[in-house]
Amino acid sequence: MKPPRIKTGDQVLILSGKDKGKKGKVLQVFPGQWRVVVEGVNQMTKNVRARQEKESGQRVQFNGPIHLSNVMLIDPKSGKPTRVGSAMVGDKKVRKAIVSQEPLS
Repeated sequence: MKPPRIKTGDQVLILSGKDKGKKGKVLQVFPGQWRVVVEGVNQMTKNVRARQEKESGQRVQFNGPIHLSNVMLIDPKSGKPTRVGSAMVGDKKVRKAIVSQEPLS
């Protein structure tokens, strides 16, 4: 199985789901599960119990993971969604945006 071509720190566009059309930065990638966590997308709430009698319970909000097929990388040059390819620069294999043919960091 090929590794995902989206890395932590990439800007992505959400293609489907309740957050369709939103843009955000990738915070975390789970390659084995083909999922990513995107900033401000798929907000979830978790109820946390009090651990001691004096404490009170609370609700914690966090970004849940979404499937890699529901996100697309945003080209840094044109700002449009793009697929990701690879190219050889010298002796190194680097990712490149298909739309603008620009190498990605």
